[in-house]
Amino acid sequence: MANLQFDLVSPERRLASLAASEVQIPGADGDMTAMAGHAPTITTLRPGVVRVVHDGGADEYVVIGGFAEITASGVSVLAERALPKDEVTQDSFNAMVEDAKAAYATAQDTFENEPGPVDDAAKLISDMVAMGGHIGLSSAD
Repeated sequence: MANLQFDLVSPERRLASLAASEVQIPGADGDMTAMAGHAPTITTLRPGVVRVVHDGGADEYVVIGGFAEITASGVSVLAERALPKDEVTQDSFNAMVEDAKAAYATAQDTFENEPGPVDDAAKLISDMVAMGGHIGLSSAD
């Protein structure tokens, strides 16, 4: 029974707008499942898979960064980058991991004595590799 409005947008396009019964979100502080009546919450996203359960089955989307806003009646995901899971190929995944590695190298050069940004960039690589394993892809390392 779908009773939750779900919207997913990235800078490139709107990926989904549909009625759902639950939405699983890769929050920065851990995975969460939103359902109708959920307490209002805003969370940042880590690289992972958003899974949307609806009357027609379930859809999965790979997200890289962004925010999710959960209200009692809906979930809005504003992703820095998002693709339907079945559109993510080994080549596109490798490109995402390379982007994360480039961000890490930049952070190391820019923040020599400030571990926070460097640690965040290293965690991004780790999260990307874990997400790839979850969807059946491996990093080039």
